[in-house]
Amino acid sequence: MSDNKDMLDENTQQQTDEADAETETKAETETAENSDAKTAENPDAKDYEALLADEKDKYLRLYAEYDNYRKRTSKEKIEAYGDAAAKTIAEILPAIDNFERALDADTDDESYKNGIRMIFNQLQDILKKIGVTEIEALNQPFDPKIHSAIKQIDDENFGENTVCQVFQKGYRLGDRIIRHSMVAVANC
Repeated sequence: MSDNKDMLDENTQQQTDEADAETETKAETETAENSDAKTAENPDAKDYEALLADEKDKYLRLYAEYDNYRKRTSKEKIEAYGDAAAKTIAEILPAIDNFERALDADTDDESYKNGIRMIFNQLQDILKKIGVTEIEALNQPFDPKIHSAIKQIDDENFGENTVCQVFQKGYRLGDRIIRHSMVAVANC
């Protein structure tokens, strides 16, 4: 009898375990269905996703705007430096022209002329160091972008629209024209 009782207890225990497992499975299924239903029915989750997408879009736009601002200010700094350098050099050029005229003047005092030559050479070296170059004009084709024609000469020794005389040298800083060359142009 005790064997029957043990068997009965085992059957009862087995049925109880199966019932518990079935109940747990149903509960898990219902919980998952309720969770899916809540997510589908719950506008909060979709609202949060939309809000997250909106905030991400705002962030990306702000980042792009800042990057453009950084590039623009960097470009403006470079342009401001170029403008300031060009203006400063343009103010110094008349003094350099005067030193050149002083070198061309006739004088018997060689020490005076050597002093002027030394100062002129120093100024030329400074201009080269900062990137200023003289615009070659004599015997070059006339280019209104770099030359300023103040006189026309009929001379068969030069080709048509060729610079035949330079009255004032022109200078450039990189690609920027600081001063145009004042020239005479030959017309055949």
